[in-house]
Amino acid sequence: MHMSDALLSPAVGGTFWAISSGMIAWSVKRTAMDQDGRKTALMGVLGAFVFAAQMINFTIPGTGSSGHLGGGLLLTILLGPWRAFISLASVLVIQSLFFADGGVLALGCNIFNLAFFPAFVAYPFLYRTIAGNPLSSGRLGPASVIAATAGLLMGACSVVIQTTASGISALPFGTFLLFMLPIHLAIGIVEGLVTWAVVVFVVKTEPSILDMQQESGKNRSLVPAVFIAVALLTGGVFSWFASSYPDGLEWSMAKTSGLEELEGHDEPVLSALSSIQKKLAFLPDYGFRPSSETAGSQEISATENPVNPGTSVSGIAGSMMVLILAGAAGMLTRSRVYRTENAGE
Repeated sequence: MHMSDALLSPAVGGTFWAISSGMIAWSVKRTAMDQDGRKTALMGVLGAFVFAAQMINFTIPGTGSSGHLGGGLLLTILLGPWRAFISLASVLVIQSLFFADGGVLALGCNIFNLAFFPAFVAYPFLYRTIAGNPLSSGRLGPASVIAATAGLLMGACSVVIQTTASGISALPFGTFLLFMLPIHLAIGIVEGLVTWAVVVFVVKTEPSILDMQQESGKNRSLVPAVFIAVALLTGGVFSWFASSYPDGLEWSMAKTSGLEELEGHDEPVLSALSSIQKKLAFLPDYGFRPSSETAGSQEISATENPVNPGTSVSGIAGSMMVLILAGAAGMLTRSRVYRTENAGE
């Protein structure tokens, strides 16, 4: 559900850049006020895991479409809303700037759609209500599926509203929404099941992360190591076998307009942002830049053999970049706590 710049006007894209930037700044401030260093230390690790997981598109049977995890609810369950928002924003920034996945103008919209709804709506009002307080292990499944699905559906509705408000693409509101909601309902259910499985793993290995008991320290090093190992394995190997079908947004656009990708509109702002993205994206579409002489042969080779070195490099490099960026954001908030505490002495 990564929007491209072709769907947005500069006014709508700029507005959501401002909203998302403000939310990031506020999240940094709120995280600095929360002195639970255990979760802050996990921001980079879990962000890297979500980056790798988003590379795996899974086929939605009978539709000719595919979906991938958003990761917003999972990050929120494990990190809390503020840290989750920062971590998922880090994932989306890396994807847009260095892998050309999602437009630069659309970055604010993508952050809002994928991070705001699961972190600040689905998690507090659905997941925590259903899971109970204290958490009930028997309710984790329904809570994960319902909250993940709701968060994704709200994000899908937001995409339609932002596109319609831009007034650029000929995508009728009702028809576009009619296709967006059912396909993202299916994707949301899968995301909920994966979220449930990961949460159960954490409950069994280090439940203190979820505040289910006091920190024991016994498995403190196990959880980060497992997430990093899975991220590298997923990005480096499992990503070869991602579905080639269009994702839910592309599929909905194709059903509505007959085109999976809309042509970019002639705006100086978009041209400038597109030029910046082309220069920064050293692995566009998660692969090496093909030369004109080898483009055709590489396309045939990719069809016959799923093993793609460019995909592996993208998965590993992207995971490490998110690890550094989200980890640096976590360190920034911890340094603010340290300075605040010293100032009060």
